[in-house]
Amino acid sequence: MFRRHPIVSVVTLAYLGTLAWLTLTPSNAGVRTFSLLQRVARSVQSNVGTEFLTFGRVEFAANVALFVPMGVFVLLLLGRRLWWVGVFAGLLASCWIELAQGVWLSDRVSDPRDLLSNGLGTVVGVLLALLVTWPAAHRLRQQSRARAARQSEA
Repeated sequence: MFRRHPIVSVVTLAYLGTLAWLTLTPSNAGVRTFSLLQRVARSVQSNVGTEFLTFGRVEFAANVALFVPMGVFVLLLLGRRLWWVGVFAGLLASCWIELAQGVWLSDRVSDPRDLLSNGLGTVVGVLLALLVTWPAAHRLRQQSRARAARQSEA
């Protein structure tokens, strides 16, 4: 994988490191500071017409967005035929993160809704990568069929 896609591999490793840092480091529960998500939710809620965007909804959307790259990177590294591995990898990573937060990180909260939002983000990432790579895959498939047809005629 690294030899075939060195840049995607390095970016994937950077993403996984950032994901681990965001989800598996202590959250400074004793300090009365508001997280970025809380500030965003309060700012959005203060506007007329966006009161429905509660912290829970903003957090759900952020968790979806956090796992979109997981689906994209796994599909790009392993190929379109193994799209399901991308979904499985995202769900497995999400389960592991929630387990770690529930068992080893006392200042973090393990939430089953995170499994749903992370899984949804991974599926969105896989679908996005399938959509973006479809033209190239279609072109390669047509070239392969044309080559096979020429060889069978000869």
